[in-house]
Amino acid sequence: MEKNKKLISGVLCLVLAVAIIVTTSMNFLAVREVPYPMMGPSVSEVKMLSDWNPNLKDTNGDTPVYILKGEKEGGSMLILGGTHPNEPSGYMSATLFIENAVVEQGTVYVIPYVNHSAATHNDPGEGNLQYFTLTTKSGERTFRFGSRATNPIDQWPDPDVYVHYPSGQQLSGSETRNINRAYPGRPDGNLTENMAYGVMELIRNEDIDIGFDLHEASPEYPVINATVSHQVSMDIASVGCMNLLMGGIEMSLEQSPTNFHGLTHREWGDASDIRAAILMETANASQGRLRGATTIEQVLGGRDKCYTKSLELGFLYVPWEEVGHPIEERCGRHLEGIKQYSLAHNEVNPEEPIVYSGVPGYQELYLDATREELDGTHLAKFLM
Repeated sequence: MEKNKKLISGVLCLVLAVAIIVTTSMNFLAVREVPYPMMGPSVSEVKMLSDWNPNLKDTNGDTPVYILKGEKEGGSMLILGGTHPNEPSGYMSATLFIENAVVEQGTVYVIPYVNHSAATHNDPGEGNLQYFTLTTKSGERTFRFGSRATNPIDQWPDPDVYVHYPSGQQLSGSETRNINRAYPGRPDGNLTENMAYGVMELIRNEDIDIGFDLHEASPEYPVINATVSHQVSMDIASVGCMNLLMGGIEMSLEQSPTNFHGLTHREWGDASDIRAAILMETANASQGRLRGATTIEQVLGGRDKCYTKSLELGFLYVPWEEVGHPIEERCGRHLEGIKQYSLAHNEVNPEEPIVYSGVPGYQELYLDATREELDGTHLAKFLM
């Protein structure tokens, strides 16, 4: 009898273990599917990053590149979302641009998830979400909440020390999977370096005039609600920043550090003929170390009681009112920034303008929303 009890217990434990493995495996495979934007009015073609770096073909580092072409010839612009897929306003802004923009002159290349591999997993140790949903014009749509780094299934192990190519700069080994430390990349490097190299080849081969990398950062980070620009584009960045300030959007301007390598705004300017290399940061509670639980309210609504207290203690570099920093504000800042910096580019380079319309900005996304809509509800109205 005792032997039978042990056998039954063992079988039950085995069945339970198999059920857990099957359930978690199905969940893992499901979240590896990355949802892409729908085809907006000006999307003329969708290529893959492997068209510029064939080494990426049939890898999880390959990613769609949406090409929006105007009827008139003009300049060329690149927008990157998803450098860090745990920073939602980057890929959501790219998605809003793709689905709404009417490009009249010039060509715009948009990569919503530049580190596609990082969008296929998340950071469970951080207690992060796996996805969130929004009710759009076409119904409920699911969006991934990914990771800062390339999926270790695609690139492993990390070295003890990451040595950047070609500068020789040394960083923590985990940074080898951070694409924003990998530029200009190399075709004989790891997957992350190959993704960075693919972006560089796109910039060089398509003669990109102005490029944007869209980010979010913790509210206690000094470079927040900020634009970082390579020195070659400080004239464009200065004009655009002043226009944002005059429009009521607080924006600081930083020049890209010359001795910190691997960053988009540094290496794009150093390794290509791009006229403007710009990175923008917005304030996101889910990025910080002072935050509470990572919830939908925090990620989309931008509200967190821990940050309300942190403001009282003087720990933050941004205001933190009761409304917080919702996704509508953060995407509004990014898209308004793209607009103002591209207009500044057109002033400096009138022979190769980039002209587009239809993309919601700070007013439409944030200021026009009611308090109750500032949780992704209002933003969803502009998605297909």
